[in-house]
Order: sequence, then C-alpha cells, then structure tokens
Amino acid sequence: MPELPEVETIRRTLQNGADEQPSLLGMRIVQAYLNWERTLAVPQATEFYTRIAGQIIQEIGRRGKYLVFRLNPDYLLVHLRMSGDLRLERQNQPEQPHDRLALDFDSGWRLAFNDPRKFGRAWLVEDPQIVLSGLGPEPLGDEFTAAWLEDELQRRHRQLKPLLLDQSFIAGLGNIYTDEALHRARLHPLIPADQVTAEEAGRLWESIRVVLLEGIQRQGASIDWVYRGGDFQNYFGVYQRTGQPCPVCGTPIERLVVGQRGTHICPNCQPI
Repeated sequence: MPELPEVETIRRTLQNGADEQPSLLGMRIVQAYLNWERTLAVPQATEFYTRIAGQIIQEIGRRGKYLVFRLNPDYLLVHLRMSGDLRLERQNQPEQPHDRLALDFDSGWRLAFNDPRKFGRAWLVEDPQIVLSGLGPEPLGDEFTAAWLEDELQRRHRQLKPLLLDQSFIAGLGNIYTDEALHRARLHPLIPADQVTAEEAGRLWESIRVVLLEGIQRQGASIDWVYRGGDFQNYFGVYQRTGQPCPVCGTPIERLVVGQRGTHICPNCQPI
C-alpha cells in the first residue's frame, strides 16, 4: 500500500514531469471514463462526466495519503488504498486490465487510475475539506512538533503502533514507515502511548520525520507489484527482515502481529 513517501513521489512526478512524461499542470481535461463506478465516491457518474470536462489542472498537492488535484473550480482527490496506481500515457495506448478511471487531456495524454483490488477511491468536490477534515497533522508539517506529539501521546492509552497508524492522529503513516520509525526510536509497538516519556516522544518525533524524508529521497519503497521505482526497501532496518540481523545490534529481527498488522521489531533495541 503506498504510504506518504510513495504518494509524495507520485505527486512530484505528475506535477514536475519525469523522463519523457510531461507535467500535468495546465492540461485541460477533455473527457473522463469510468470502468467501475464505485471507484468514484462522489458525485454520480453522469454529473462527474459533465463537471470535470473542460477543467484545467492547476496544482497537484498531497494531504496524508491523498493526492489533491486543484482544478478550476473543483478539486479531484484520489486515494490509492491497497493496490491503486496512476499511469500517465499517450491516448493511443491500449487500456490495461484493472483500469478503473481515466482522464483524457487536450495534450493527447491520458491519466489512468489502475486498481486491481478495487479499494481505491476518487472524489470530485468543491472543497477538499469535505474529504480531508478528519485527518491528523502532516508529520512533515510545522504543526507536528515534538511538544505536540508528547502532549497527544499522554492523552491516550492506546498501543503505540495502532495509534500511529490512525490517520486521524497523524496523516500519512502506514505499516512500513511506522515499523521503521519505532525501531529507530527504540520503542516497542505495544507500549501504551501514555507511558511514553518526554525523551522518548522526542526520539519518536525525530524518527518519524527522518524515515519519511529518507523514503521521499529514495522515491519510496518498491516491495511488490503495486508501487515501483523506489529503492528505500534496500535500507530497511526491520520491515520484512524477519530472522535477519538488526543493523544496530545484530539481534535477529522478529515478526509480531499488532492490531492485525504484521509488525517487525528488534527485541533487543525495542524491549517491551
């Protein structure tokens, strides 16, 4: 599942262009296609076709794991969920299996939303806050501070990892970067949040930002067929390294299940 660094990499590629692909900025949408209507959360398909035609992509942003396309006057939001991917290609290219939604531009390019598992969603709305209002702070934003994190952890008794995965607490973290941040901060994922000390909260705040920034620098992690192009997987400390030595102390990495999520820790660096 693409997390913040992967989504940010996609955003930068679509906004700035890459290799032989142009930037989407300034492109006018000629028409849209829906091959699976449930990919579109709102509005209804007939209204979507009418409203989006003629709108121009003015900016491509990101909020947590959401891509935010600022059009005129609407906003198109896309969440890739488990298996979504966005593909920019010439309009003469054949449609691929699992293409759920596509936009044709006046430039002759097409943006296709491919999603084998059908969990991804798109929204065409007047105000992005209709969709985004429940998200927590951006972990790379100014409002996410060590003091804020310490205060908010003290307010909650939830286990640490499930809390960090809660998008209403912090927006953008997923399984990979939570495991990596907890390992770097030397914190066990099952510790109750309100038992994290001020010093530990500071380490966790720094570790979250460090692993996300490195993930972005390395264009995300490519660990399956869903997301390709990054190499952060070559620098994991614990994630999917069960039985391999911890890069800090050499202890074999262990795999736990926390909140129904596969979780990877060093039992020496991260004691309960």
